[in-house]
Amino acid sequence: MTVNAENLTPLAHSAQNRCFGCGPANPGGLHLEFFLAEDQSVVSLPVVSDAYEGPQGYVHGGIIATLLDETMSKAIRARGHIAMTRHLEIDYLRPVPSGAPLRLEGRWMRSEGRKVWAEARILNAEGKALAEGKALFIEIKPRQA
Repeated sequence: MTVNAENLTPLAHSAQNRCFGCGPANPGGLHLEFFLAEDQSVVSLPVVSDAYEGPQGYVHGGIIATLLDETMSKAIRARGHIAMTRHLEIDYLRPVPSGAPLRLEGRWMRSEGRKVWAEARILNAEGKALAEGKALFIEIKPRQA
């Protein structure tokens, strides 16, 4: 699927954002772009370069964790919350190929006070799940400059 075919709306990022996952101002970052789907989930359609490999041809496990964490964080932010990861659980189902189109999907699950739960998954071009994650986030106040 493509952005236009799915009617996805871009999530805005600050030009000065240095986040490793999505920040355009971080030269070593992943530069992920996220979109809001009609069902309020978030989607990203990256191709992760071989600069982030573990075994040759496959994305490093820590980068897979980052992809899932970032996707869940954006699902929470799309609901108007700023939160940081408290607990992250990952199931590595299949190797994630580098240099290949991927689909990241994330969704807010529920919240209770400052606690927010989310889930995410990484799919290959055929729609097979490669990794899944769920996490507990804690809502924070934004830092003032």
